[in-house]
Amino acid sequence: MQAQPDFDDLKVIAFDVFGTVVDWHGGIAAEVERLLPGVEGGAFALAWRAGYQPAMRAVMDRIATGEGGFTLIDELHLNILEGVLREVGVTRLDAAQKRELNRAWHRLPAWPDAVAGLARLKSKYIVCTLSNGNIGLLTEMAKHAGLPWDCVLSAEVFKAYKPDPRTYLGVAGVFDIAPRQVMLAAAHHDDLAAARACGLRTAYIERPHEFGRDQPKDVSPQAGNDLHVRDIGALADRLGC
Repeated sequence: MQAQPDFDDLKVIAFDVFGTVVDWHGGIAAEVERLLPGVEGGAFALAWRAGYQPAMRAVMDRIATGEGGFTLIDELHLNILEGVLREVGVTRLDAAQKRELNRAWHRLPAWPDAVAGLARLKSKYIVCTLSNGNIGLLTEMAKHAGLPWDCVLSAEVFKAYKPDPRTYLGVAGVFDIAPRQVMLAAAHHDDLAAARACGLRTAYIERPHEFGRDQPKDVSPQAGNDLHVRDIGALADRLGC
């Protein structure tokens, strides 16, 4: 299949990771139930993830006012974990056990289409991460799940979390190309909208079960995205890989 002419100058496909490439809900739920017998993993995973956006906003607010520096997602996850453990009444974990549970984010499973789909795209494009996850986390995750990235880019590189424009434009800067030569692939419309505002191409990837099978997500198309696809293999189809 030939690529669409509109993508002839495309060089890099940058992927959101959590939810788009890996199943954070299923992975965290399984690890919680392994490490915390008797705790319902699905609800715990949702509560842990719910603290993510507020924690990032707090860090960026502190940076903007000069009251603090950039914080790695590993540290944010650990701080959020402390609160979730209190909420569910788990008080028996020591510091080492909490850190082991926190590293569940490093061991998330890839969606079934991810590894083969990325390999196909890699045959024609540079494929990299663009995630708020830190470099160590993303690298260990790739090793664990077999994700064939050409490059791991992270908010840590740009000292800013998505949707800060420095992250999206930073990808183009790393590879010395124009923003329109970068495509962000993500399962989140807000991420894609921020990328489009910076001049990137965008591809929406459907992940209806990102929050678990009991909470299906609306994956309807939205105006503005260059592509809307079922999964990463379908993205490779559309781009002629």
